[in-house]
Amino acid sequence: MKWKIACIQMDISFGKPEANYKKAQTLLEKTAQDSPDIVILPELWTTGYDLTRLDEIADPHAGETLAFLKKCAKTHGFHIIGGSVANKTDSGVFNTLLIIDKNGEEVKQYDKLHLFQLMDEHHFLQPGNKDGFFTLDNELCAGFICYDIRFPEWIRTHTSKGAKVIFVTAEWPKPRLAHWRSLLVSRAIENQAYVVGVNRSGSDPSNEFAGHSLIIDPWGQKPENMRKF
Repeated sequence: MKWKIACIQMDISFGKPEANYKKAQTLLEKTAQDSPDIVILPELWTTGYDLTRLDEIADPHAGETLAFLKKCAKTHGFHIIGGSVANKTDSGVFNTLLIIDKNGEEVKQYDKLHLFQLMDEHHFLQPGNKDGFFTLDNELCAGFICYDIRFPEWIRTHTSKGAKVIFVTAEWPKPRLAHWRSLLVSRAIENQAYVVGVNRSGSDPSNEFAGHSLIIDPWGQKPENMRKF
């Protein structure tokens, strides 16, 4: 299977979901002109890390975000690794990765397992308890969120059962850029898997983010035909 994959490395408007939906729609429409097979968005792209206001701005059961992504996927005919969204449920707010296929059907939801205490996630978010497996075009994949990639045994749990492509969505701060790059390369080499990592750009009131979205092959290298536009 050969896929053309597009990473949307967007700046996120802090705590402004409607502005971010509009921004994402514009970027998805632009990306569609290049006819990708898969598009991936960054972590918490609807709200950013406005954690103290999640009761107000989190998406109830991810409903609005799912409807938005399903419509975009079906309209443009590509699969969407829908980044993650602050997902307000009866059990609390989760940081949830959404996978939508090119027919506009929901494939998977994965709740971030490892919460990052340096950004106070554990005070405002609930940890997940399910795996990150999903299948697109009959290929077994796995999805993870940001801090998850610091836990090689969690990634290995998935690749040991056949996952060949690892998708990572993130809001990774600039001071730890070297870690982001090194961890993605390490996860690719040690698992002999492809790794697709998309990180947000820009800044919020407390952090500057690293960008540097990457696609890494099992040799730990960027594919020769990788480009930016």
